[in-house]
Amino acid sequence: MIYPPCSARKQERMWMVLSPSLQTQIHNIITTRITFPYKPKWQHQQQKQKQPKSSLKPKTQEDFIPFKDVKTLAKFKSRHNYIRVLEVSRKADHPFRGSRLLLLDNPGNIHSISFLFKTLTDTYFDVFATLPPILPPGPIAILGFGAGSTASIILKFYPNAVVHGWELDTSVIDVAREFFNLDKIERDNKNRLFVYVGNALTASLVGGFSGILVDLFSKGSLIPELQEAATWEKLRMSLRKGGRIMVNVGGSCVEAEDKVRDGNLVMEETLKAMKMVFGEKLFVLRLGNRGEDSSLALTGDFPDIDSWKNALPNSLRCYVDLWRPYSG
Repeated sequence: MIYPPCSARKQERMWMVLSPSLQTQIHNIITTRITFPYKPKWQHQQQKQKQPKSSLKPKTQEDFIPFKDVKTLAKFKSRHNYIRVLEVSRKADHPFRGSRLLLLDNPGNIHSISFLFKTLTDTYFDVFATLPPILPPGPIAILGFGAGSTASIILKFYPNAVVHGWELDTSVIDVAREFFNLDKIERDNKNRLFVYVGNALTASLVGGFSGILVDLFSKGSLIPELQEAATWEKLRMSLRKGGRIMVNVGGSCVEAEDKVRDGNLVMEETLKAMKMVFGEKLFVLRLGNRGEDSSLALTGDFPDIDSWKNALPNSLRCYVDLWRPYSG
């Protein structure tokens, strides 16, 4: 996420860990840019009653999680975000069972996810982790660090990777260390992971970045700066020779606080701004059962598919075939 520079004063970190009685007061529908729907128990039961038995099928990320299977670990307002940390029961009949989720805005879009017993998430964070093998040597920047979902996967699969992450809200980093194991990840990777609190669009490093991962949302929408060609030109200039940018450009799954900022429209405006800078060297990948739920963009000449796949862990190779040239 990105906002004006924030203060690190402790009194602005309004922690509130919820008791079980307070947890029962949550009645909002949580949507997500990872297509994670969560509804209170009574709404889930109403929906279930409307389905004939013949329509029941295996759960996907688009199915709702019963309220009883979601526990709120923390809920508070920082200077910049409405922060909530949720834990999904390991007994839940849902792909996100056993996970912790970070929500940062009023609509409840998910900004980070981690599982207790597995590294991959089956979300766009896994797609981000396919970038390192097609980059020149050098550090990777993550703009919009969140709780470190992307960094965790990259550090796990690529022993030589060095990651620099930017997150504007210091409270988000506090939550990441408290609930998402970031403190341990930092200790285990002292020379490979560097986390900064500040404006991600001012990120820079002597010699430039080999790759940049962009995941910048505010109030449930891609930040307005990403719809400006000048932003992409600035980011392009911060790359090393042969460097690439991969971007979470959202899509129909994103619910903004401002209803005027429709997820699909903002996505297209962002892609058009990118095309003004990268021309034909722009590719799009669409995730989700409907192929329009969440989309990512990639810059540069398209890599050799076989070489790219061979450099990836088996569990990530499936994403390579999903990329298509941007035709907008």
